[in-house]
Amino acid sequence: MSVFHLAMTVRDLDQAVWFYGDVLGCKPGRSTDTWADFDFFGHQLSLHVGEAVTDRETNSRVAGSAVPIPHFGAVLEGDTFDTVLDRLDTHGVSLLVPVKLRFPGEPGEQRSCFLRDPSGNALEFKTFKKSEEVFAL
Repeated sequence: MSVFHLAMTVRDLDQAVWFYGDVLGCKPGRSTDTWADFDFFGHQLSLHVGEAVTDRETNSRVAGSAVPIPHFGAVLEGDTFDTVLDRLDTHGVSLLVPVKLRFPGEPGEQRSCFLRDPSGNALEFKTFKKSEEVFAL
């Protein structure tokens, strides 16, 4: 098994549990009153109450768009990507960078979007036209 693990801070655990569980649809795992684990699209995400994440002004230009740095996220199948977008829309979550087609007609063609969770952590979701091109050069 090869599962990525990410631990990060959130300002308000109840709000984070709502966002990652109810909004994104991630399955909850173990938790206490200071942290909660989620199955983040097949990977382990641990949210810990801690010092607020400072909103950074650091951006990187990717295919003509400024994207927030740092960020994390998931590469999803097309149907799952669309489901996540629908869930975000249903819950009134605004996208920081709207869905954009990147590298059209090239190896690694993908749709991606960026948003922030309630604690200010930047997330990216993407889906590839051809899943075998995730690591395309």
